Amino acid sequence: MTTGRLTLALPIAAMSFVVVASNILVHFPIGDWLTWGAFTFPFAFLVTDLSNRAFGPARAAKVVFVGFVVGILMSAVFSDWVPFEAPNILSQVAILTAVASGTAFLSGQLLDIAIFQRLRNGVWWKAPLVSSALASAVDTVIFFFLLFGVFFPEWGLVWYQYALGDYGVKAVMALSLLFPYRLLMGFFAPQLFVDKTPVS
Repeated sequence: MTTGRLTLALPIAAMSFVVVASNILVHFPIGDWLTWGAFTFPFAFLVTDLSNRAFGPARAAKVVFVGFVVGILMSAVFSDWVPFEAPNILSQVAILTAVASGTAFLSGQLLDIAIFQRLRNGVWWKAPLVSSALASAVDTVIFFFLLFGVFFPEWGLVWYQYALGDYGVKAVMALSLLFPYRLLMGFFAPQLFVDKTPVS
């Protein structure tokens, strides 16, 4: 039991870090189409997919739920933070960012686990690529609709415009993160990638 907990500690810590970092960076737009959070959040799907492949869907869900709780609680404290200034702890912006993030995060990550599980027996790249691409779309729409469209329309940010730009980056990231996914799983579980094609 202790070994299992220690094994999951790293992905849970990584998931929590990604959630908090993304919830801070989403408040820093890049033009009218992107926020800096688009470059960090795809790593959440990498953590989920690696956990799913290594430990199975039940433990991957545990990583998602525990990382979700830790990440959201920390986001409520730190997401309304400007570098080199004290964070606005439990401000309206921080709390509503955490709510939008939590709703989108759980929806997207649980969908990712379900899709990955259905595709896990195919070629190695199919499950992480398809699950991340589809789940990212759901996560992105929910998050930006809630944050910019429902909670803070007075900011004047067009939610679907940012969602489109954000998803474009996430789609590219989903493709580029196949390399570290393959590298890490090849290191921790090389037997998963052995060619099982019968020799004629």
